[in-house]
Amino acid sequence: MGSTEVVLKSTELIQPVRNRLRAAQSRQKCYADWQCLDLEFQMGDLVLLKVSPWKGVIRFQKRGKLGPQFIGPFTITAGVGKVVYRLDFPDKLNQIHNTFHVSQLHKCVAGESTMIPLDDIRVNERLNYVERSIVIIDRKTKALPRKQGNPVKV
Repeated sequence: MGSTEVVLKSTELIQPVRNRLRAAQSRQKCYADWQCLDLEFQMGDLVLLKVSPWKGVIRFQKRGKLGPQFIGPFTITAGVGKVVYRLDFPDKLNQIHNTFHVSQLHKCVAGESTMIPLDDIRVNERLNYVERSIVIIDRKTKALPRKQGNPVKV
């Protein structure tokens, strides 16, 4: 066997591997491009603000999977660079910094009628949300197999 035959045989073996690698890279690029959206907002657009479930700090309403993921809508007042925007907050949220990265914003496509009311949100000086019981509506005594439970509806 000559050296040219060995080179030809090795390139024939390597070519399918290269094709598979190219296909895998293309597939991974599609996944990465799908997740990296180039969002740009204009001044005056309505956006929703993402509510992050910070450890031990409840800033807006309830914590957990039933709590709201976004609050708003808020109006964009200025763009600070390409990916940072300044929002127009009501007076109740003046303790919170009003400049956010584009990853924390979501374009609001609904009208103002779907707005989450901020009147019910009470934030103390440490920016914690304090939830207090207002009225007990109903009490029941529930018989469980080994004990009695007393659920209360607040």
